[in-house]
Amino acid sequence: MPTSKERIWEVIEIEEFTYFFSQLVNGLKLGSVYAMVAIGYSMVYGILRLINFAHGDIMTVGVYTILVLSTAFGMPLWATVIISVIIAVCVGLTAERVAYRPLRTAGEETTLISSLAVSIFLQNLMVMIFSPQRKAFHLPDSLSYLHSFGTVKLSTMNIITFIAVFLILLILSYIIKNTRIGMAMRACSDNMNASRLMGINITTVIVTAFAIGSGLAALSGLMLAGEYKTIDPLMGFVPGLKAFCAAVLGGIGSLSGAVLGGFVLGIAEMLFAGLMPTEITPYRDAFVFILLIVVLLIRPNGILGTKDGGRS
Repeated sequence: MPTSKERIWEVIEIEEFTYFFSQLVNGLKLGSVYAMVAIGYSMVYGILRLINFAHGDIMTVGVYTILVLSTAFGMPLWATVIISVIIAVCVGLTAERVAYRPLRTAGEETTLISSLAVSIFLQNLMVMIFSPQRKAFHLPDSLSYLHSFGTVKLSTMNIITFIAVFLILLILSYIIKNTRIGMAMRACSDNMNASRLMGINITTVIVTAFAIGSGLAALSGLMLAGEYKTIDPLMGFVPGLKAFCAAVLGGIGSLSGAVLGGFVLGIAEMLFAGLMPTEITPYRDAFVFILLIVVLLIRPNGILGTKDGGRS
């Protein structure tokens, strides 16, 4: 018969494992949002070699669109999501037309600065329109309902997010490998000048990539806001940077790498926040970037990156 001391240690070990497993699940929930945003980053970077830092702010535009339409006009969630995706796509295409297309032949440094300018412009515009204060964001009860799987609790929205990430990955992978626009994207990713000489409409390819990425950003914003229950005009910047880190971590330009990097980053961040002493958990954002540096020192092309794809 086990002694009382052995029973106590068994209970402690079970509680520690349960806590670790719950943090692992929380990491998967956060990583699924990072993965969704990272797919959009990879779509654009894979073709233009453009790091679109405004991507996270387009996510914010989508979330505020949902909030305004649902509170001011009482529209159902499904309708607000469709309209928010449309508006996010319009914002992304406007940024591409105004800020990126005129600089397409310029160096990568120029387009990088342009994307930062677009990001700052969108942030300040949102602050001017909605004020810098946080606002409550609540999902319908049907999406917030918690499902129990043993000791793990997942909301309906969490389950939808998991399914959506892999479904979008499969759909986009099929499009890129089996459709004309997908083959055009792959050709532009390999050599844009040669693709232009072969008669491929470069502008159509780039617009398609921006539209897909911006639409995914709006959906990601809904998932992130539903998880944290609050939104603010600057909410998309840091998650956008982390999603970019996830894309680089997995191998930027690779859709499957973006998804893998998102989950790795989300799990690592939540384990750091949950297992480290409380004095250093506020530095979880710094840990994300340190992790990125360490991985790139070991594998400069990312986890799934290829040698001919360039260093991340």
